[in-house]
Amino acid sequence: MENTNDITQIIIDTINHIFENLFSSIDNNLYSVLDNITFINSNILNDKNFEYIFGTSTTNGILLIANSLLLAFILYYSFRYLLSHLTYHQTESPGSFIMKLILYGISMNCSFFLISFVLDLNFNISLAIRSIGENLFGKSICFSELINSINSQMSINTTSLNIFSLDGLIKGTLSFSLLNLVFSYSLRYIMIKVFILLSPFAILSLSLNSTSWFFKTWIKNLFALLFIQIVISLILLILFSMNYSNDNLFSKFIYIGGIYSLIQANSFVREFIGSVSITITESIKNINMLKK
Repeated sequence: MENTNDITQIIIDTINHIFENLFSSIDNNLYSVLDNITFINSNILNDKNFEYIFGTSTTNGILLIANSLLLAFILYYSFRYLLSHLTYHQTESPGSFIMKLILYGISMNCSFFLISFVLDLNFNISLAIRSIGENLFGKSICFSELINSINSQMSINTTSLNIFSLDGLIKGTLSFSLLNLVFSYSLRYIMIKVFILLSPFAILSLSLNSTSWFFKTWIKNLFALLFIQIVISLILLILFSMNYSNDNLFSKFIYIGGIYSLIQANSFVREFIGSVSITITESIKNINMLKK
């Protein structure tokens, strides 16, 4: 009987040791980059390869393709304008079209700088929100500090972690939820870069009334992806504003609620504004539906 109990205890200790190493590895290796992929500014554009893809001038990259479309837009409008005289279908005046083409053509070629301004503006708003919390609570309002706070509450850095206890289950839920955050915000990081590459085409689409819908869809999705950053700052501010106690079960469940709200931030924004989904589980679900 004692041998059975000893074997059982050895198995439990081994499982606890494995999970303790797993949670510590996740905390120490992954979450150091979580702040960098979440709080984005114009530094996302400081990539030579990305600049070459976007186009360093009007003669290369995406900008070359976008400028080539200027001729296609002129030919399309010319055909529609001539056809309107035969069908008596009303179309916009040539003067109006030329003015819009010049205005949006210049804006298209300056889109790299316009996007940089928008990214920095959004970052500064989120930074101002987090600075309020830093001044009030004396803590850096970021994921790294949040993880340290969670670890101090769950005693992850000690040998007392028991995965089969309520604290262990809560810590496991928090760790895997935060891992989900890394995947989701990494997807958001990539999607922002994709929409930045589409910016010249989106701006050019305003030249024609029949293609302006593309800009409206593009700006709505890009705004939603950037607005998530502000929502995350507000959620972190609320989490750091609350008083927690290591012996208070309520505090630990508040942590779970806070992490879950960070995961669902995209869903909240998507329901409010409408945008692409960056939730990993939803993306996988959508892919499976397409396969069917």
